Amino acid sequence: MKNERGQLNISFGWLFAIIVGAVIIFLAILGATKVIKIGQQEGQAVGAKELGILLNPLEIGFGSAISTPLLLRVETRIFNKCSVSGNFGKQGIQTSEFSFNKWTIPGVESSFENKYIFSKSSTQGKKFYIFSKPFEFPFKVSDLIYLTSENEKYCFDNAPENIAEEILQLNQGNLAANCSKVDDKTIKVCFNKNCGINVNYNSKYVQKGEDKSYFEEDALMYAAIFSDKEIYECQVKRLMKRTKQLAELYKEKELLVSQKNCAGELAVDLDLLIGNLENAKDYKIINDVSDLVEDIKNKNEYSKCALW
Repeated sequence: MKNERGQLNISFGWLFAIIVGAVIIFLAILGATKVIKIGQQEGQAVGAKELGILLNPLEIGFGSAISTPLLLRVETRIFNKCSVSGNFGKQGIQTSEFSFNKWTIPGVESSFENKYIFSKSSTQGKKFYIFSKPFEFPFKVSDLIYLTSENEKYCFDNAPENIAEEILQLNQGNLAANCSKVDDKTIKVCFNKNCGINVNYNSKYVQKGEDKSYFEEDALMYAAIFSDKEIYECQVKRLMKRTKQLAELYKEKELLVSQKNCAGELAVDLDLLIGNLENAKDYKIINDVSDLVEDIKNKNEYSKCALW
């Protein structure tokens, strides 16, 4: 009996040690997993912030489009977030990485008030292409940024000469100035004819399926081509908010200039533009005020006291 009790005690001791050891290992693995997840989320938050900072060199005020590649260390999803709340709205960026054979939870969103990124809501790849073009309406409002993955290839069919030349000058790996030598996976952008994406350059709209996105200026045409409709409309609303704020500043500038024996000619037109933008119900206001914007642009260009 004594031997049996001794054997039983030893068995319980070993069993207890095994259970305790298993619990410790489980807690260690759980803790390590949480640390890894926290580290991944922090890394993705930093990555989104760094991506926003990397876009700064593109905003240098050139009159023509410029392009640059963006190579990331792992397969990444970039989420484009847009909000119209506040004076200028917000541009949000989130990223998710393919790690340990699965996609990580998107990190903390990084927000910027002075950036306007046009892309799909979610863009995936390891290499991305980014190009930028200034948007003037009638003064420079901002530089627009177009983000596409290397997996998204576009060709431009029957494009106006100025557009075809600009695409060639960009020398961007996923863009072709014509559709004569492209594979079946390439998205065709056709001007005044039917294909994957249709651009009516005269009536100024881009059509994808049943959806039409209206634009003014080539900068917004590219934006409508490369972005989802929801992103496009949100960003245009943000741009119109910025246009209104800038129009108010230029109106104040004209008052100062007029005090220096330089007669102002734009106050009434700027007031009208401000009123239209303030009462706008949707992004299509860009078409409603296009004639007014052109008048303001011409008056300023030929004025003895140009405001911009």
